Amino acid sequence: MGLQCGIIGLAGVGKTTLFNCLSSSRARAGGGGSKSNLGMIYVPDDRLQKIDALIKSARIVPTTVDIVDIPGLVRGAGKGEGVGSKFLADIRNTDALIHVLRCFDEPSVPHVESSIDPVRDIEMVELELIVRDLESIEKKLQRLEKQAKSGDREARTGIEVLEVYKHHLEDFLPARTAPVGKEFQRYLTDLFLLSAKPVMYVCNVDDDSAITGNAYSNAVRDFFDDQNVEILTIAGKLESEIAELDDPADRRAFLEEVGLNEPGVNKLIQSAYRLLNLQTFFTAGPKEVRAWTIRKGITAPEAAGVIHSDLERGFIRAEVMKYDDFIRLGSEHACREAGKLFIEGKNYVVQDGDILHIRFNV
Repeated sequence: MGLQCGIIGLAGVGKTTLFNCLSSSRARAGGGGSKSNLGMIYVPDDRLQKIDALIKSARIVPTTVDIVDIPGLVRGAGKGEGVGSKFLADIRNTDALIHVLRCFDEPSVPHVESSIDPVRDIEMVELELIVRDLESIEKKLQRLEKQAKSGDREARTGIEVLEVYKHHLEDFLPARTAPVGKEFQRYLTDLFLLSAKPVMYVCNVDDDSAITGNAYSNAVRDFFDDQNVEILTIAGKLESEIAELDDPADRRAFLEEVGLNEPGVNKLIQSAYRLLNLQTFFTAGPKEVRAWTIRKGITAPEAAGVIHSDLERGFIRAEVMKYDDFIRLGSEHACREAGKLFIEGKNYVVQDGDILHIRFNV
């Protein structure tokens, strides 16, 4: 689907270390480069293994989300300082943001602001995004004002909407919290506002704070106390050690030793998936059991198109089993006999965990 999460933050906060834990790619940490690292996340989902245990297919294929590790920000990026222009351009192409915050002390890795203060870092990055968004809003307002002079009513409405955003940004508030209804947000679609993107925060802590967090991560939680914001605490260095273990048994032993139930990056991936408003459906047969990524709310033909465009174009119907029914009853035949295999048409909205078989004719 081409959906992309961007990892952002100041230089030296552990973004690239986290990227290497999440991604199938590997990048050099601590390089302070000016080029984004591109990778792909395999979304962990134990439902795949449970479906395969009943079907015994030739292979299991998890779903994926693209991820980009964006160069570290410095103060003044909104005005082009450092690699600011490149940084902000790469953010513009993402669908959601993972903001990594440094919540650990390490004298050998100096902070770009000379002290550890994740709340200050949040405000600093947010300000850089807002500065660039204000610039984009003001440029479009100039264009719409010229159109409005010729009597264009749509342009006048656009001006009213953009003025709301302009004043909101001038109050140092991100575009995503502006009091504008969804029906008016079409006036912003061509701007790809940076501060309008959904964002989650990752507190990168030291190994000893992996479970309980520390004073730095607690300060972040206090800062967002009255807001509905996703915050995760992850020990990036520890996660990198876990990611280097290929043997599942070794990983389990390591996790038990440090008191974790699962790698923190698994929780991060699942949170990013929710942040992007995504869900999963499955296809299952003797050749493969596969997970597919779709946005919530799409119909069966649209979901079929994720598999292949021919399936959407020639869609006839979808045979649907619910994951829980399939696991409980044990087979497609049993679901059919129990009346738990449903025939759905073009208006059916696919639900998370649906197992689909698409009937089509091209």
